[in-house]
Amino acid sequence: MAKQPMLKFTQVERDMPEKRPPNLRKEDFNEIYAEYADAKAKEQSSRCSQCGVPYCQTHCPLHNNIPDWLRLTAEGRLQEAYEVSQATNTFPEICGRICPQDRLCEGNCVIESSGHGTVTIGSVEKYITDTAWEQGWVKPIVANQERTESVGIIGAGPGGLAAADFLRRAGVQVTVYDRYDRAGGLMTYGIPGFKLEKDVVMRRNAQLEEGGVTFKLNCAVGEDISFDEIRKAHDAVIIATGVYKSRDLAAPGVGAQGVVRAIDFLTVSNKKSFGDDVPEFTDGTLNAEGKRVVVIGGGDTAMDCVRTSIRQGATSVKCLYRRDRDNMPGSQREVANAEEEGVVFEWLSAPKGFTGEPVTGVMVQKMRLGLPDATGRQAPELIEGSDYVEEADLVIMALGFEAEDLPTLWDCPDLPVNRWGTVKADYISGRTEAENVFAVGDIVRGASLVVWAIKDGRDCAEAIIEQFNGAAAVAAE
Repeated sequence: MAKQPMLKFTQVERDMPEKRPPNLRKEDFNEIYAEYADAKAKEQSSRCSQCGVPYCQTHCPLHNNIPDWLRLTAEGRLQEAYEVSQATNTFPEICGRICPQDRLCEGNCVIESSGHGTVTIGSVEKYITDTAWEQGWVKPIVANQERTESVGIIGAGPGGLAAADFLRRAGVQVTVYDRYDRAGGLMTYGIPGFKLEKDVVMRRNAQLEEGGVTFKLNCAVGEDISFDEIRKAHDAVIIATGVYKSRDLAAPGVGAQGVVRAIDFLTVSNKKSFGDDVPEFTDGTLNAEGKRVVVIGGGDTAMDCVRTSIRQGATSVKCLYRRDRDNMPGSQREVANAEEEGVVFEWLSAPKGFTGEPVTGVMVQKMRLGLPDATGRQAPELIEGSDYVEEADLVIMALGFEAEDLPTLWDCPDLPVNRWGTVKADYISGRTEAENVFAVGDIVRGASLVVWAIKDGRDCAEAIIEQFNGAAAVAAE
């Protein structure tokens, strides 16, 4: 009888890939986790309990067949593991790097509740697909049969690119329009290289282009081309712009020089990593080197900002968040990484205003947690007389993102949006009330996760293909 390759969680402890020491990793923008060796990937995959109700799969937005590709990895059948992983996920090597596994698949692993430590699902997922690229198992996109229908996709982020991939494999003609000079959206310009090295994203972009996707970059809808022109040029249009408008803070001194938006700071840093000439970095406007940095916010974007500031050579980095550690929205894994690298967190602290021009400090008011609000989280309350000034030369606002006013920007008043500015669309198909107009990702959900955008893009592409097939069947009658 063959030896059981699974269920080894009682004998084998959880073991993450080796993490580079903080004193080394904060000197560059390279990813902080090493790759698994083949033996280690097999070992960690063998810890999966193969439970009858796989909560890891249930809590994955893409419902990836996680137990199956863990078993195949443990058995040494890595190419098959990749094929199973790729079947449900357009970009598994990206999700393996940036998904908050501690809140999704790993956070719902059955064996953790029994005290044995979750399976390292994300690290194995990353290993599988990185190996697939190295071994040539990732094949070019080839349509079985070319179709005449075309789809225009506005936005080259994860939702738009996932839809483009799915549509091209079905033979649909695809054109992607994006305002930036490189495709990838926040995967390219929002997420730092220490979480997602850029060659990983560029590799997928190249695969899509080689597979027949047409990219029209440096193309701002409403300026370089109208939304109406795009609609007339295609049989269907997918809006996948994401949400890029930064939330503002109404406080004295908010307009001072040195008070900047997180998206601007991260975009400039990532452009610099590509080797681009970036004046705002060179002149110090969006460069943390030699500065006392204060980041305001508690989400993953704030974590990206504090850790980027460390790598740019800030003299000190502090993060202000109005709730406590247990109630912050960002990944606890990222908080731990930031602390290891020298970031100081000021919990239960909120900005009241800013001093100086250029900025010299943040006026901080201390908080305490009161009764739960409408969301069920404890609401922060002011502690009277607790104000103080936190010295700062650079303040980065990471308060989240909102939708831009697309009906006005694109001169399309009939585009259906809700009171938050996000596009009204069916959550499965992405279909809107406007004829042949679909929408996916954050522009529908609000600021969310890359994995949800990938799911939306794939689901929407499938709905469009069904619509095209239906129309073709009617025409043939």
